[in-house]
Amino acid sequence: MTTQNEVFEFLMRLPSDNPEQPEVVRIDTGANVIFLCGSKAFKVKRAVKYPFLDYSTLALRKEACHREFRLNTPNAPQLYLGARPVTRSPDGQLALDGQGPVVEWVVEMNRFDSNKELEILAEHESLSPELADDLAVMMANAHDRAPPMDAGRFVDELRKYLSQNDDAFADAGDIFPVDQAKALSERASAVLAEIEPIILRRGKAGLVRLCHGDAHTRNIVLLDGKPVLFDAVEFSDDIATCDLLYDLAYLLMDLWALGQKAAANRVFNRYLDRTARPEDLEGLATLPFYLMMRAALRAKISAANSSFQAKDADRDRLVRDAKSYFQLAQDFLSETRPMFVAIGGFSGTGKTTTAYGLAPELGPAPGARVLRTDVERKVSLGLAETDPAPPEAYTRERSDAVYVALEKKARAVLAAGQSVIFDGVLGAPAERDRLEQIATHADVPFAGIWLEVPIEIAKERVSKRENDASDATPEVIDFQATFDIEPLHWPRVSAGETPQATLAEVRKHTA
Repeated sequence: MTTQNEVFEFLMRLPSDNPEQPEVVRIDTGANVIFLCGSKAFKVKRAVKYPFLDYSTLALRKEACHREFRLNTPNAPQLYLGARPVTRSPDGQLALDGQGPVVEWVVEMNRFDSNKELEILAEHESLSPELADDLAVMMANAHDRAPPMDAGRFVDELRKYLSQNDDAFADAGDIFPVDQAKALSERASAVLAEIEPIILRRGKAGLVRLCHGDAHTRNIVLLDGKPVLFDAVEFSDDIATCDLLYDLAYLLMDLWALGQKAAANRVFNRYLDRTARPEDLEGLATLPFYLMMRAALRAKISAANSSFQAKDADRDRLVRDAKSYFQLAQDFLSETRPMFVAIGGFSGTGKTTTAYGLAPELGPAPGARVLRTDVERKVSLGLAETDPAPPEAYTRERSDAVYVALEKKARAVLAAGQSVIFDGVLGAPAERDRLEQIATHADVPFAGIWLEVPIEIAKERVSKRENDASDATPEVIDFQATFDIEPLHWPRVSAGETPQATLAEVRKHTA
């Protein structure tokens, strides 16, 4: 009978195809053992059985390896090469894809630079808006491919998770204060009861699907400068079945916890821009709960792992992580009042840059939903954001329709408890008045800001734009300069210097 240790020893002896990486490196996790060998990686399922995972037989491990390859290939075809058998030849030697009976299965992958994992990058540098945009597209594409599943099944799992959280927090009472854990549990149960009808409606709309299930920053790597999502949950359809926003929430929570709040907000906004699903407006009411659940998961995993660490430094780090995630879970469910901010001004005044600078700071995590007239116009025409719109898209009638559509979205987002930033020219007093009325009806604080710059600066800025939703040109700015914007009661902010200076001034009016 072949033991897994014999297989592990065989894999450690595999010849490297890269002279610069001659040694085989072994990485152990609770469920897998990974062998890095030259340009390849070989992943073996441990012969273990947990309440959520069963790799205890060769047949189960074979199925898990094939399933891992099948589920991950659509998202990461650059990484996954296949499921391969380890065989025993008649002379007793082990081989990959050799002759004789199969004794083990491995997932073969292309090796990647671990320094390109998103978590490592996020710990050392601010993630760029371009990378955040790519992350949003990555998640949207993964969700487009995911098959619909039963929403009731997902709600049942959420209830189980809450019960498991209670047990985990109680088992680590020295890390999680009992009174805080009890309060979090009671609040979480109440919120789940409130949002359950929304989740079920989302399920009927096909928005509960068999997702990646584990889309955090450790499972994303940059390959050729683009983020790639890998290591989907292959061992449990129950765990992988979830609301699309719950799947997204793991990445958002992770970025938020890593101090990458601007990136988290940008991923959030650009994902919603990309998917443009009306159901997600109401669905935003689920997001605080989903973020809390993801943080609670990290908290209890860190706490559990701390008990297995022999080194004081490692144990202390995990305890700190557990406490930090636990606090974050509480913060996500704290009652935070949303806010409505409108940023107006002619083209080239920096409205969008200011909006995205301000958005992470407003209301519940991951910050404000930025509603942009330029984006809405392209969505209404069925165009990609950077496709030029025809002249008839800018008639007064079409522009009014864009404003009406965004005003409706603003009402829905505020009703869901999320803050809103409305980004548009807003040159007519009636347009500005309607936004103030929306805030009044929603009973949320409102701030209207008017950005202005010298006309030559605005023209220079729009001339330099690339890959932007705006179609503004210097000629458009000349036309806008003829608008009668009075009466204008909003604070006027000079935006002719740096974006940081503009944002600092705008903050004075939104605090």
